[in-house]
Amino acid sequence: MDELNRKSVNEFREAQKMPIVVVLDNIRSMHNVGSVFRTADAFLIECIYLCGYTPRPPHRDIHKTALGATETVQWQYTATTVEAVAGLLEQQYNIWAVEQTEGSVPLNDIPVQKLVQPTGQQRIAVVFGNEVSGVEDNVLRLCHGCIEIPQAGMKHSLNISVAAGIVLWELFQKTTVPAR
Repeated sequence: MDELNRKSVNEFREAQKMPIVVVLDNIRSMHNVGSVFRTADAFLIECIYLCGYTPRPPHRDIHKTALGATETVQWQYTATTVEAVAGLLEQQYNIWAVEQTEGSVPLNDIPVQKLVQPTGQQRIAVVFGNEVSGVEDNVLRLCHGCIEIPQAGMKHSLNISVAAGIVLWELFQKTTVPAR
C-alpha cells in the first residue's frame, strides 16, 4: 500500500473531499450498495445517503464488494429519498438525478457551469434510482436536472454500480479536485 501511495483510514477521513454526495433511492442489491461505497472511496466523495429500503452496513454482502470502504466513506440513512434531497437542497446542493427522462442532458455534454451554484459553490448531489423503477417521480421534481449516460447498444440501461462509476468519474474530472 505504501508503494501505491494509498491513504490510511484516518488519512482518508481527514482528507479534503470532493464536493459530491451520492443519494441511493431504494436500491435493492447489497452488492450494488457495496460497489457504490467502493467507488465513492476511490473518488473521495463526501457522503452517501442510503434512502428507503436501501440496505445499510454492516452486512457481509455489502462488505464483500465495498472491501472496507464502509469504514472510510461517510454515510447517512433517511427514511425517504425526498427527505434526503430536501435536506441537501437546504444546504444548497445542486441536485442531479441519473435518469433517462425527457430533457435529460447527456453526461458528456454537461458543462461545468451547470454544476456550479450561482454562488460559485460546486456542491453536487447525484441521485441513483432503484434497479427496476429508477428515481421516484416525486424526487425527480426536486432535482435541478437529469443526467443521462449516452449508450449505443440495444440495451439502454446500466447496472447502478456501473452507472455510478461512470458518472462519478466524469464529475470527478469536471469539479474542483482536492490535492491527491
